[in-house]
Amino acid sequence: MNLDDGPLDPFLGDPDDPAALLDGEPDEHGAPPLSDDERKDVLADLTELQAFRAILGPQGVDGITVDCGDCGEQHFFGWDLMAANLRALLGEGRTHVHEPAYAPEPDAYVSWDYARGYNDAVQALSQRP
Repeated sequence: MNLDDGPLDPFLGDPDDPAALLDGEPDEHGAPPLSDDERKDVLADLTELQAFRAILGPQGVDGITVDCGDCGEQHFFGWDLMAANLRALLGEGRTHVHEPAYAPEPDAYVSWDYARGYNDAVQALSQRP
């Protein structure tokens, strides 16, 4: 296991895995395979995430915050954990189970949209004469 891959799914290989109830045609791991378009989107997200980290990391940003549709709360993902989740999507069709961040400093995380806007602005300014 690569240290950047995050913790393993505790239900991996378990025939009673609750994730097996999700819709889709499961592969051998119980997750539906990604479509070609979904794979392209995840690869694009990984590329964007690398750019975000390169620009925002030195500014003191620790990662990305995501509004959870299930619980309605914000979840905080460090750069490595977010990258591991995206790689897991590519490899297994789903993200790994993980513990929530311990006492994250909310001001040290930004939304994906903020990171994208910041990155776009930096790129645009760097192309000005």
